[in-house]
Amino acid sequence: MTATTSPRRTRLAALLDDVETERADLAPAPSAGASATDPRPRDARAWVREIAALTEPDAVVWCDGSAEEKQRLVGLMVETGTLLPLDPEKRPGSYLARSDPGDVARVESRTFICSRDEADAGPTNNWREPEAMRAELREVFAGSMRGRTMYVVPFSMGPVGGPLSQVGVQVTDSPYVVVSMGVMTRVGREVMDLLDAGEPFVPAVHSVGMPLVVGGRDAQGDAATRVDDVAWPCNETKYVAHFPETREIWSYGSGYGGNALLGKKCFALRIASAMARDEGWLAEHMLVIRVTSPEGRRYHLAAAFPSACGKTNLAMLRPTLPGWTVETIGDDIAWLRTGPDGRLRAINPEAGFFGVAPGTGPDTNPAAVETFARDTIFTNVALTDDGDVWWEGLTPEPPSHLVDWTGQDWTPADGAAGRPAAHPNSRFTVAAAQCPTMADTWDDPDGVPIDAIVFGGRRASNVPLVAQAYGWEHGVFMGATISSERTAAAEGTVGELRRDPFAMLPFCGYTMADHWAHWLRVGAFLDPDERPKIFQVNWFRKDADGRFLWPGFGENVRVLAWIAAQVDRAHGVRTDCGAVKSPVGLLPAPGALRTDGLDLPDGALDALLKVDPEAWSVEADLTAEFLGTFGDRVPAELWEQLARLRERLGA
Repeated sequence: MTATTSPRRTRLAALLDDVETERADLAPAPSAGASATDPRPRDARAWVREIAALTEPDAVVWCDGSAEEKQRLVGLMVETGTLLPLDPEKRPGSYLARSDPGDVARVESRTFICSRDEADAGPTNNWREPEAMRAELREVFAGSMRGRTMYVVPFSMGPVGGPLSQVGVQVTDSPYVVVSMGVMTRVGREVMDLLDAGEPFVPAVHSVGMPLVVGGRDAQGDAATRVDDVAWPCNETKYVAHFPETREIWSYGSGYGGNALLGKKCFALRIASAMARDEGWLAEHMLVIRVTSPEGRRYHLAAAFPSACGKTNLAMLRPTLPGWTVETIGDDIAWLRTGPDGRLRAINPEAGFFGVAPGTGPDTNPAAVETFARDTIFTNVALTDDGDVWWEGLTPEPPSHLVDWTGQDWTPADGAAGRPAAHPNSRFTVAAAQCPTMADTWDDPDGVPIDAIVFGGRRASNVPLVAQAYGWEHGVFMGATISSERTAAAEGTVGELRRDPFAMLPFCGYTMADHWAHWLRVGAFLDPDERPKIFQVNWFRKDADGRFLWPGFGENVRVLAWIAAQVDRAHGVRTDCGAVKSPVGLLPAPGALRTDGLDLPDGALDALLKVDPEAWSVEADLTAEFLGTFGDRVPAELWEQLARLRERLGA
């Protein structure tokens, strides 16, 4: 720690007079402010001035997303110890980052929805009164960037200028965030052109909350103290605050993942879901894939899965059935809007993958392994002695020695003692274009037409392998009641249902009950003949001995093939795909689901598709209890669907 005793310089005043420092040519020209109908600002220059006045950085840099800029920032982070270069032969262009042990995941307890009305946030969000939260934020952000550079990152969610895309501007004092945002979003001159033309943008403010100059804040210029930087700056106090009505994001204290990469969950889901509600589209926690049959027919599916339910594996599926292919459009988030043809179309608003490393390996997801073979930032994984990375699940057996995610020596004995080499939430950040399964239309600005929507949870019992909804309203009921069974005592009572409606529980920017009502409205405006068909799947059903009944992974294409056949059947393309009615939806008729080549135990398929009326009656009671937590905002259609389920169970 070093100290300076000279009077406070007039640096900040000069900075505010001319914020165009390193990227002067990229600063947008002043334009009109927010309109009465669109609360987003339109003058990026004025907004940056305001944030600089509050946070007091040493410099402001407008980022252009270029390869030269990335390399310059990577070099800076290597010097400061934030990034460790990996072996250029084994992992070219790749780096390892180790975060502070107190900054390793989303901070849901410190994530807030600051809607004007508490009821609009709903019972599943942390609500704070907007002006009270603004006062707290002003206090922690005041001077939070002193001694650091404030980077201005103009970015597009979705292809730049596309009809389904949106623009944001993030300011941050973290070069790690700048480089990661360059991977996860579109950053560049084209975005600046949109801002220059007055495009409204979502403002996103981020600071790690560790100024390098403290003290000396008064006009007389008291002594200031310069503190040493650390490899991973952060603050014990954290905020991730969203203001749905004004479309703002403010994040403080964390440099990790969705807390800091504000285009991801903060913009693409929490803020975008509120925008979508107001503007008549959908922002959803969904993967999107293209499935092609041996006959060359293409089907686009959007699918919502809670964590630990095989989402990434489905997004990059390697089919086992001959002639079938599955290609990736997006692995995590989908924005859906009605297109000129009246069909629901989807884009992947992201440009990269921020994937969970543990459990990802050649056997579980070979496409992902190929994707991060180069030009990847790995965070909180283990380092091998020859300069490569490792985590639990990458190989069947661990190396004899590693440096773990905290920088400590690690051996398999440590793993046996319960100390993992990689943090359970360790990540890889990599461009989506590197994925070998990406479809040639993955970044089409107009999106892809959605034929089917799939919901899935992790259920050992009750929920069949696949069921088709009887209609749009029934499908919304399916999505609203997604649940998984808790599998560890640390999560709560083993076997207890953990509800995650639409897999959006941590990510919806407003009350879930209104989210369901919005889905019903969107469906009402779609041509009934063109609405996507809705399905529910469950890869995780077990037998009485606790063994999985379905092999999963690449064999899941068999379920996708039946879904595709049901889409064809609805459009009169084919009639040979059978389905039978059940209390919970349409199930594959005998022989309709291909099982040739599978070594299923006797009776396994029957067990996978079994619907037990008694068990489902208990489930219906639990569903009623869950819906009741949302009070009178639950759409009447969902209560009606529950009543119909009870009727079918009774019949």
